Amino acid sequence: MADVDLAVIGAGLSACALASALRRKQAVDSLVILEAGRGPGGRCATRRRRDDALWRLDHGAPTLSFSGPPQGPLGALVDDLCDRGVLVPDAGCVVGLDGAGALVEPPAHPLLCGPRWRGQPTMAAVAETLLADAGEAVFTCFGERISTLRWHDGHWLLPGGWRARTLVLSGTLLAHPRSLAMLGWPDVPLRSAVAEGVDPSLDAALASIAVMTASVRWNLMLELPSVNAGLGTADSLPRQIWLTPEARDHCGVERLVVHPQSDGRLGLVVHGLDDGAAIRPDTQPDLLVHHERRLLAALPPLLGPWPALQAALPEARSLGVMRWGAAQPLDHALPRDLQWCPQARVGFCGDWIAGSGFGMAEGALQSALDLAEAMP
Repeated sequence: MADVDLAVIGAGLSACALASALRRKQAVDSLVILEAGRGPGGRCATRRRRDDALWRLDHGAPTLSFSGPPQGPLGALVDDLCDRGVLVPDAGCVVGLDGAGALVEPPAHPLLCGPRWRGQPTMAAVAETLLADAGEAVFTCFGERISTLRWHDGHWLLPGGWRARTLVLSGTLLAHPRSLAMLGWPDVPLRSAVAEGVDPSLDAALASIAVMTASVRWNLMLELPSVNAGLGTADSLPRQIWLTPEARDHCGVERLVVHPQSDGRLGLVVHGLDDGAAIRPDTQPDLLVHHERRLLAALPPLLGPWPALQAALPEARSLGVMRWGAAQPLDHALPRDLQWCPQARVGFCGDWIAGSGFGMAEGALQSALDLAEAMP
């Protein structure tokens, strides 16, 4: 067994911010981050390609959104990242699109109401920087899908031979019943690991998590030709195109995000909504194909205000669909006083924790700072 003070499952924004905060406090000497994806970032991840070294596509959240100017320790963290050039204020044009395909004011949405920042050079750079700040005592295991948890003799035993005194979940996957169907698991791993009654705080946290709902997204990623091929300049295009509620419900699309590439090409991400079909391991391959075709078919009328983009669609190259099983928490936030469960030494962080910024990057970062203070 490899012993560490802390094991964190997930390498999204909150997990990397937690690792950084704990190292600044010198609260842990060693920790391991276990992540199913290829690198840090979570929903702020950036898609790279093995066949194209220049390609970078922010295929999840295109910005970090806040309900208001960040204050206190959170403000200090954002200022530090800005000073280092990792964050810049988002000045990208945001437009709305109605059901008739006409340009309108963007719809009211929490992600658009407050200040926003973009990661530089990509969104993943934010999580990567926070993780680097955590120092050499952090072990990272990417491509590691954790499906079982075991708590024995006061330690958490994890696949890969890791034994940790403390466990932190930065997402709800291992604690929420929805994972049973989506991943084909027989039980809720965290509930199986710690029997009911051992830690009243954990019992309350699991009960709260069980009733949470979150949106599912099917994000289609496209490569479009170079702007030199007749698309005009990238500066003339909006960064985000948000559909009005009427258009969203009709098309099954929340928004389009344009991502100019360094060599003049364009990346386009279509944030597709879920249609309610059962997501299971046996249905997911067909669902990925279904949503790719559905979103490709929905695109031409949505790009009507930009004829050059519309004309380029036949030459677009699909890079596949990314499914986000919990793209945005919708309700029943986990109370802050249940972030830390002392008997089982389990912590939770993420944008699904109650407080200002629920469902946004603000909430993810704030939850990490709060948990770092709560953990003994």
